[in-house]
Amino acid sequence: MLPNMFPLASGPLGAIPVLPVQAMTQQATRHARRVYVGGLPPTANEQSVATYFNHVMSAIGGNTAGPGDAVVNVYINHEKKFAFVEMRSVEEASNAMALDGIIFEGTQVKVRRPTDYNPSLAATLGPSQPNPNLNLAAVGLSPGSTGGLEGPDRIFVGGLPYYFTEAQIRELLESFGPLRGFNLVKDKETGNSKGYAFCVYADVSVTDIACTALNGIKMGDKTLTVRRASQGTLQPKPEQEIVLMHAQQQIALQRLMLQPGGPPTKVLCLTHVVSPDELKDDEDYEDIVEDMRMECGKFGNLVNLVIPRPRSDGEPTPGVGKVFLEYADVESSSRAQQGLNGRKFGGNEVVAVFYSENKFSEGDYEG
Repeated sequence: MLPNMFPLASGPLGAIPVLPVQAMTQQATRHARRVYVGGLPPTANEQSVATYFNHVMSAIGGNTAGPGDAVVNVYINHEKKFAFVEMRSVEEASNAMALDGIIFEGTQVKVRRPTDYNPSLAATLGPSQPNPNLNLAAVGLSPGSTGGLEGPDRIFVGGLPYYFTEAQIRELLESFGPLRGFNLVKDKETGNSKGYAFCVYADVSVTDIACTALNGIKMGDKTLTVRRASQGTLQPKPEQEIVLMHAQQQIALQRLMLQPGGPPTKVLCLTHVVSPDELKDDEDYEDIVEDMRMECGKFGNLVNLVIPRPRSDGEPTPGVGKVFLEYADVESSSRAQQGLNGRKFGGNEVVAVFYSENKFSEGDYEG
């Protein structure tokens, strides 16, 4: 067993004749501090499991015992593909229970209590349930049930362009049939897409067909990664080939509709360029307008620039956070789209897509 142990805390491993009080306390609470992690991929090892769980525990705000790493020890059974992850506190082990179903190295893993867990005794040692204020969205999870997104037929959809709306993604996925559950993962603070989603089909027999048809498809400047969340590459069954061929034809049509290089217009919409807070001060706003006018005017004759500002009364304003550029001709807007899309601006990757000229002329900035 020792070769599979990965001690992460300092201290001798040899025999200790007399256990100090701290060691006795640790031994007494160990059953409540250990977490069972099942369904690990073959590539998992003690170091990778420890590093991953330290990272996600920090990301969700689950490190309640103070600064430093939550994981103190990992034991892996490679043959049965599970691990015991020992946390430094009972409360942190309870917080880790919220990570059930998380994706580790491309595989959905189970996070449960070990068989020696004693609920009655554990209740006297610390919280038995995860903190309700954990930021699970930071790691692509949501509290409790995920609305039909459980089970082996759960699909991971990665590499989504950030400008795709939920409706567009659902339309793409529903080329294969109605969905039982869908979750587009978004940034908690900005509400913007994080570029990946999870879904489950009502008819699970189309799961492999959808994965094979969608995986590897180019959408704008991105390449989709679509597979079961619980396993890697998939091969369609022979009887699925005809359905798959038809599905790929549908996807080809969807690509034309959704990619940013679709029907060009004289108007561009930029996102991930400015935040609402940057637009509140009049002087800052004027500086941003002038900078954008100079930079975007390099691509051609820029006839109009609109940057919607937040209202002073706090009411929502359509288009806040977006920048709209109207050029004199499509050639100029196309050059701007190619030059601006994907450019880094303030640490963010700019998304530049063509926008309806009719909507823009009517002052409709919500599209």
